Amino acid sequence: MNLLRPVAATAVFAAAALLTACGAESDTTSAPHIGTAYELPGERAYPEGIAVDARTGATYVGSYSTGAVYRAAAGAARAEVFLPEGADGRNTANGLKVDQAGRLWVTDSTKGVSVYDTGTRALLATFTVPGADPRFVNDLAITPDGSAYLTDSARALVYRVTPEQVGRGGTAELTTAFDLSKTITPRAAGEFSLNGIAADPSGKYLLVVDMPTGALYRIATGPDSSTAIHKVTLDGGDLQNGDGLDLSGTTLRVVHNRTNTLSRWTMSQDYATGTRDAVVTDAALSIPTTMVFVGGKALVAASQFDKGGPMGAGTPVAPFKVLAVEGF
Repeated sequence: MNLLRPVAATAVFAAAALLTACGAESDTTSAPHIGTAYELPGERAYPEGIAVDARTGATYVGSYSTGAVYRAAAGAARAEVFLPEGADGRNTANGLKVDQAGRLWVTDSTKGVSVYDTGTRALLATFTVPGADPRFVNDLAITPDGSAYLTDSARALVYRVTPEQVGRGGTAELTTAFDLSKTITPRAAGEFSLNGIAADPSGKYLLVVDMPTGALYRIATGPDSSTAIHKVTLDGGDLQNGDGLDLSGTTLRVVHNRTNTLSRWTMSQDYATGTRDAVVTDAALSIPTTMVFVGGKALVAASQFDKGGPMGAGTPVAPFKVLAVEGF
């Protein structure tokens, strides 16, 4: 999900990649309304990932700068700390998802992913990146069979964790399900590639964005690996700076971080093509990183990464927020 480049395996950010906010513009029929969904505690929250628990309506937000995770009940005006900063040695909290069993998945860019019980907050399992090469575990999607797929932005890999692995608990290494390093446009050492990932309702396909180029790839999760990876044909634009993805049926919503933009696409039934229906760009989005579409509105993590955060100087606007975008 993160929009910035890791300099080394520690994912230190390079100060040269400053971000700029754009003025408001939209090709929607009427401009969406951007307001506050709820506030986040802490002076260094810098939210990165967001996930919804479909059973309760509660949402969870991860802090890139501290590794803390916040929880907001449906309708709450302010989130609470669900997992404190540094919990279980976590340095960052990027991608988040709540699976059908009510377990919260939290990625740490330099380590891997941890799975928690949302009722007891107990750590159930941890999966780590093998080897010593640079890594940046970023976003994840969960398919109906309970499998989790995670992007590695430094290695251009998609990892898979099976339900059986989670059931065994403890600590294990992540295994690679798909290698896109030979498929995407080659990157210089230390540059990002894959970012947001989403699964279609059947679990047959994954969609993953190559952030720098704006290309979108469809990955078939079935056994025929010869046709597993397909570059999606996009009509009306691209997904450059694409970060978090939200897929509801054949409607794909995309967060474009650097440009303070959200876009909406209609995908074909086989997810091989996509047509852009709407786009809105507004500085009020404050460098958005991820979103979930709930109750007819988009809940967007406003990272403020350009204001004294991982990238950029200055002071963030307090308090940090999750935004509600209606009419999109």
